[in-house]
Amino acid sequence: MSEQDPYTRKLVTTNYYADKTIVSARIVAVLRGELENRNLELIPQPSRVVKQGEIHEIIVTDEESSPGENVQRIAYVGFVEFLSGGVLLSEDSVFAGNRFLGSIAGYDMAHFPNHINIVINGEPISGEDLGLTVGTPVFFTPNRNTTAHNQNSHKTKED
Repeated sequence: MSEQDPYTRKLVTTNYYADKTIVSARIVAVLRGELENRNLELIPQPSRVVKQGEIHEIIVTDEESSPGENVQRIAYVGFVEFLSGGVLLSEDSVFAGNRFLGSIAGYDMAHFPNHINIVINGEPISGEDLGLTVGTPVFFTPNRNTTAHNQNSHKTKED
């Protein structure tokens, strides 16, 4: 990460996102299994840009976690192909079909540039145990509670 990154320099003290689109994807591989000691290292940045056609992994944890933290207890959900480009934010809600999986905790870059691990706070149930199938639609929707508190979104610690 760049030494100029405002997240690693701890300059960002608020959410800068006033609004954003829903990002759509579909399951291209259903995963099974859980681990108690995965040691995912969530990057400090709360957002990631995804491009149409990219494929990334969804992992769920029941450890309340957020950007910059480590996650141990996980379940593997699946790989998704993004049908639209957009911005993913921590706290975005994630749905697979009609099922709410949880909200984005953060991103682990252990396998990057091959793929990003998108880590979700939710119930640690594997994609197989959820009954997901290849082609199941997945949606990343803005957390309106997060975007609603942006009245001071122009401020940083330097202000």
